Amino acid sequence: MSTGAASSREIAAPCGLRGPPRPITEADHRSRRTAPSADTYAGGMAVAVRVIPCLDVDEGRVVKGVNFTGLVDAGDPVELARRYDGEWADELTFLDVTASSADRETTYDVVRGTADQVFIPLTVGGGVRGPEDMDRLLRAGADKVSLNTAAIADPELLRTASRRFGAQCVVLSVDARRVPSGGTATASGFEVTTHGGRRGTGICAVEWAVRAERLGVGEILLNSMDADGTKAGFDLEMIRAVRAAVRVPLIASGGAGEVGHFAPAVHAGADAVLAASVFHFGELTIGQVKNAMRAEGITVR
Repeated sequence: MSTGAASSREIAAPCGLRGPPRPITEADHRSRRTAPSADTYAGGMAVAVRVIPCLDVDEGRVVKGVNFTGLVDAGDPVELARRYDGEWADELTFLDVTASSADRETTYDVVRGTADQVFIPLTVGGGVRGPEDMDRLLRAGADKVSLNTAAIADPELLRTASRRFGAQCVVLSVDARRVPSGGTATASGFEVTTHGGRRGTGICAVEWAVRAERLGVGEILLNSMDADGTKAGFDLEMIRAVRAAVRVPLIASGGAGEVGHFAPAVHAGADAVLAASVFHFGELTIGQVKNAMRAEGITVR
């Protein structure tokens, strides 16, 4: 996320160049993006809850399905980004949902076009293999980069990324599910998956979150693969389990289907709530979600 003054964060020298990190400039990262207000964080925990639309992108188009399958077209990412910016979304998340499974890079031109249209923090993930990919995404306009599959293959990537770009730029995306019948049992009963939920790992989702926090991630995006796209509500048990184990901000994702689903996720421990199809197809507005949470005594911006 943006830290405000351009000199407050450093990024590495361009790929292929040697030398120490240099202060970020407006050319690298537009200072017009708004940082969270002073009361947003207290002791590492979010106070003002963020509402975040998610753009799941496949080959340049926003898509949505159930449990990451049966994907249908939901629109143009640039147009949707512009719309959510105008609706006062707190942040925007852009995930290339097939980049890792297809073993290809995130579409940088689409990221750049999306970043050009929004004045709110932008998180980008999907197909990120290492620091060089992160550097390119930050230069393309991302404020934060989400890591998932590559971090599971090489957990030290989280430490490297945090040291090079700052913890505030590093988001761990955890695609977790309840351990299926016959699967490898985990301490929490929740298993990390990779490649858009297509592969189980046998790794305990809670233990992975704890390890990632120790390695320096600034935030965790927790997506329930069981609830994703079902509109049956967030997996509150999963949120509670991870919240009890870590202190970094936690984004709840997967399952939002009605305005009443968001407050319970916050009460379970989420610092931010993320949704996709209910916003894309006009079933809910960001304003409706924020108003409902205000009515529950939850602070929103």
